[in-house]
Amino acid sequence: MITDSYRSEKESIFSPEAFLGERKHICDTAIATFSGEIFNSVLEKYPHKEVADVTTVNGSKPVYLLDINGKNVVFYLSAIGSALAGNDIIEISWQTGIKYLIIFGSAGSLDNEATDGRYVIPTQAYRDEGMSYHYAPPSDFIDVKNSGKLAEIFEKLKLPYVQGRIWTTDAPYRETKTALAERKKAGCIAVEMEVAGVQAVCDFYGIELYSFLMTGDVLDLDEYKPEGLAYANHSRDKFFTALKIWDCI
Repeated sequence: MITDSYRSEKESIFSPEAFLGERKHICDTAIATFSGEIFNSVLEKYPHKEVADVTTVNGSKPVYLLDINGKNVVFYLSAIGSALAGNDIIEISWQTGIKYLIIFGSAGSLDNEATDGRYVIPTQAYRDEGMSYHYAPPSDFIDVKNSGKLAEIFEKLKLPYVQGRIWTTDAPYRETKTALAERKKAGCIAVEMEVAGVQAVCDFYGIELYSFLMTGDVLDLDEYKPEGLAYANHSRDKFFTALKIWDCI
């Protein structure tokens, strides 16, 4: 079973070195987005150069070093889903040496009263995916350990936010009413596809993760409507919020 997948041994049969060569250090911090629109708009706005890539049989994805007012930060377009997003982190950290990762995305709201007009800072993620069980001992939830630090930063920046548990799932088309009711009962206020796996990978490799979300669609209504999801996916405000977080960590 997937819950039996974790092994405490650190060494695997092969490491990224087999594919990527010697580990490098270019920059301490990376910012990642899941939105192609945000990604392209940032590259249009800031000077950048390619410093790494994630290469698979279906293509190569460049990783850039941005120059923002004389300071450098790694920037990349993350794959979607815990497994692919987690593997991106492993390979990009190997090629760039990052110690901090700020990653932002969109989510579906399970409690619109709590999330409306606020960023969501996850405190724990329900592990309804596969990646995390290879990188952390089995449990229903994984702690998002820098949630408190991120809340302090949002307070300092006077940004609206709510903290709470979230639900990470690999199967968005199987978000049933029964599952939603169970997750709400457990205190989850939003659902997305990456945080549990990404947090487990970052913990395993010693990367400090700062993760926040913007909700769009609302799942706990009588009739589902996707309105609001496009804005949550592609709002450039999230990138500028990430820049402010970068200044504070």
